[in-house]
Amino acid sequence: MADPIHSSVTFSNRNRKSFADRLRSEVFDLLVIGGGITGCGIALDAALRGMKVALVEKDDFASGTSSRSTKLIHGGLRYLKQFDLRLVREVGRERAVVHRNARHLVLPEKMLLPLLRNGSLGRRSCSLGLRVYDFLAGVERPERRVMLDRQATLAAEPLLDKSRLLGGALYYEYRTDDSRLTIEIAKSAHVEGAVLLNYVEALSFRRDSPGQITGIEAHDVLANRQLRIRARIVVNAAGPWVDALRKKDDDAAPRRLQLTKGVHLAFPYARLPLRQALYFDGEGGRMIFAIPRLPVTYVGTTDTLHHESPDAPRCDREDADSLLRAANAMFPSLKLRREEAVSSWAGLRPLILEEGKAASELSRRDEIMRSPSGLLSIAGGKLTGYRRMAERIVDLVAKRLGGAWRDCRTCDHRLSGGDFKSEETFQAALQHFMEEGSRLQLPRDRIREWFFRYGTNTSVLLAHLRDRSPSLPCAEETLNDIELSYTLDHEMVAHPGDFLIRRTGDMLFERARAEKRIESATRSIAEELDLPSSVAARQLSEIRAEFHAALDFL
Repeated sequence: MADPIHSSVTFSNRNRKSFADRLRSEVFDLLVIGGGITGCGIALDAALRGMKVALVEKDDFASGTSSRSTKLIHGGLRYLKQFDLRLVREVGRERAVVHRNARHLVLPEKMLLPLLRNGSLGRRSCSLGLRVYDFLAGVERPERRVMLDRQATLAAEPLLDKSRLLGGALYYEYRTDDSRLTIEIAKSAHVEGAVLLNYVEALSFRRDSPGQITGIEAHDVLANRQLRIRARIVVNAAGPWVDALRKKDDDAAPRRLQLTKGVHLAFPYARLPLRQALYFDGEGGRMIFAIPRLPVTYVGTTDTLHHESPDAPRCDREDADSLLRAANAMFPSLKLRREEAVSSWAGLRPLILEEGKAASELSRRDEIMRSPSGLLSIAGGKLTGYRRMAERIVDLVAKRLGGAWRDCRTCDHRLSGGDFKSEETFQAALQHFMEEGSRLQLPRDRIREWFFRYGTNTSVLLAHLRDRSPSLPCAEETLNDIELSYTLDHEMVAHPGDFLIRRTGDMLFERARAEKRIESATRSIAEELDLPSSVAARQLSEIRAEFHAALDFL
C-alpha cells in the first residue's frame, strides 16, 4: 500500500518556514483560529469546497478539549432525558458517518447499562428510551438494544453490585482516540491544500477602514517571529478560548460561554478488570462511563462549572474522589483507592451560557456568533457532531464570500489513514498488515497498535522499518524511533508532549513506556527540528511536569 499523503510538501515542522512564508504572502478566503477538532473540521470542509484556507493553533493540534474527552463517538443517549430529540438524532446519525470515514479510529463498543434498585432508570423506561434512541439515531439492526435479565447482566459483568442489580441493557457506542481523529482531519485538510500551522498564537485582528476584519497579527511561538496573515473571512473556533478571542475583537462583547470540567481516572486493568464497557448511575444523577482500554480501564466523566483559566485544567482531589465513589458504589468488591490511579486527564466543555442552569443541564448544542466586524465564532457542540458543525459554518462562509463554491463533501470523504471502502476491505487491510508484520518479526500487539492508530499509513512505518533495520527482530527502541520519525515527518510534532500525549496516547494509557521515551523523544525532536538547546531543555522540563501533574491531585 502506497503512502497516501500526496502533498508535495509533507505535513512536518521541518517545512515550517515554507508554511509560514505562505501564511505571510498569500491572501486566504478563510482563516480558522483554533486547531481542535472543530477548527480542523472547518478547514477540511472549506478546502474540499475549493476555498483557499489557513489555520493557526496557539499550542498543538487537539491540545485543548479535543484530546481530553471520554474518547467516545456516542449518540447522546443522556439527551433523551432532556427531550432534545433533534440533538439525539443528529449526533446519533453522525456516529455512522465518522465511523465510515475513519474505521481505524472509530470502533464499535458494546455498552452495558445496568438497571439498579432505586436507580434513575427502570426496565420499561430504559427499554422504551433505547428503542427511541435506536430509531432516532438510525441504528442498524445488529447494534440495536438488547434487554437482559439479572442473571445475564451478571454474566456480562460479574463485578457489578449484586445487592442492587435488577437487570441491564446492551447497546452500542463507538470508541475513538479524539486527538488522533483530530490530527487525521488536519492531515486530510493539508492534502487538500490548506495551510495549517501549530504553535502560532493570534494576537490581534487586522481591519480595513470601515472596521471589517481582514486578518490577524500572530506570533510564531517556535520560530519567535511575527506573522501578518490576510484573509477575507476569519472564523474563531478556539474552543474554551472563544470568548477571549471575541474580546480581542470587541472588548464589549458579552460573555457567551460557560466552561464545564470533565475529568477521567485510569486504573491498571488488573485493578478494574471489566469484561466490557459500562454506562452507569453516578452521583447527583450524572451518568458515568467505565471503559477498558488495555492496559488500563478508565472512568469518567464529571460535570462541574469551571471559572478559572482554561489553559491547564487539572483533575483535583475532589474530582478524583467523586469518580472513586461512583466506581466503588458500582463495583463494591474492588475498593479502588486514589493512589492506585495510573493516569488522569481533565478537559473543558465550551458550552453556551444559560444563566441559572447547573453544569449537567447546559445544552450541548452548538451556536454560531456573528460580530459586526465580520468575525464568525462557533462554540458548543460535541465531538461526535464536529462535521455537521463545520458544514453549517462553512455554508455561511460560502454565502459571505459569494461565487460558486462546491457543496459540502465531508460526509463521504475518507480521512487520512481511513481509506477503506467497506468493513470487508478494512478487515482485509488489517490482515495484510498483520501478515506483513509477522514477516518482519514485529510483535503482534505492536502491529495492531500501529494499525488502529495510523490505519493505511501503517505502510509508511513498515517501509521505514525495512529501510532502517536490516537485522530482525528489531529492538523496542528501533520501533519507538520509527514511530517518532513518522510523526515528525507527517504529523507536525514539535514537542515531546505532541508525540507522547496526542499522537500516541502513551502518557494516558502506557505510562511506563512513556516515561522511558521522555528523554529520547525530547532529544530526537530537538535534533530533527534543529531546536536550540535552551528550547530542548524547556521542553523536557515541561513534559516532565505534565507527566507528574496527571497524578498530583491537589
